[in-house]
Amino acid sequence: MASVRLAIVGLGKIARDQHLGAIEATDGIDLVAVASRHAQLDGVRCFHEIGDLLASGVEIDAVSLCTPPQGRFSQAKAALDAGKHVMLEKPPGATLSEVHALEALARARGLTLFSTWHSRAAAAVEPARALLAKRKIRSVAVEWKEDVRHWHPGQAWIWEPGGLGVFDPGINALSIVTHILPEKFHLTRSDLTFPANRAAPIAASLSFETDGGIPVLAEFDWRQTGPQTWDIRIDTDEGPVVLTHGGSRFFVDGEAQIIEADREYRNLYRDFVALVAAGRSDADFSPLVHVADAFMLGRRIQTAAFED
Repeated sequence: MASVRLAIVGLGKIARDQHLGAIEATDGIDLVAVASRHAQLDGVRCFHEIGDLLASGVEIDAVSLCTPPQGRFSQAKAALDAGKHVMLEKPPGATLSEVHALEALARARGLTLFSTWHSRAAAAVEPARALLAKRKIRSVAVEWKEDVRHWHPGQAWIWEPGGLGVFDPGINALSIVTHILPEKFHLTRSDLTFPANRAAPIAASLSFETDGGIPVLAEFDWRQTGPQTWDIRIDTDEGPVVLTHGGSRFFVDGEAQIIEADREYRNLYRDFVALVAAGRSDADFSPLVHVADAFMLGRRIQTAAFED
């Protein structure tokens, strides 16, 4: 199969920090165009928006959407209507109804839709999933705390409806937990802390329960400075299982099993190439379902105003 000719839509921080290098390092895919309202990239055709790109006649096979979730539905739909495969940065959309509509449209068009969860592509995730399938789980505790000013400087969209607030990083933890636990789980309690001047939460305290009654607790906070915390701790009948550093490090019964540098986005683009070649989609929206549930059951707690 010839290399996938790719266009990136949205050339912001995540595209420059992660996507460009991953594409360059991945066999079978070539970046040939960019659509961005605020930036250009040397060496490829550049357009102001996706409509201009699709109307230009530039030959592309696929589009990787790196824009904020609000407004992404129309971009993805335009790409699918034009016969292009689509890769969605997380979260896949602003609502569940729109991502399910995109899944149905991709299926009807015979195109690949890849709803990416970069934290699932971390080194420890699959080994943890395999190990937990063999152990009896007693409890799960998630601690995902980071500094919003460091990771999203000046980005107003994350505080608007559909931007998810602290669930922008928190959904990464949920993407791992939904993948590694043998049982499904559902939300039982949601406390959401909103700054007085923002429409999205800055912290969340969640309680879940698996189908078998196992407690799953999650604490998300966007106010942590200094070292960042991305930990998942599972108590099992044979000892503790711990994923740290966002899933790139893995400890079993206190012993280090995996310590690996970040290769998440390279793995995602490798998988995208394989999906396109096989004519398949990967559209698991379960992490977004849990976020939607958190807002539906959420008890609002107000805190001091947040200024970037």
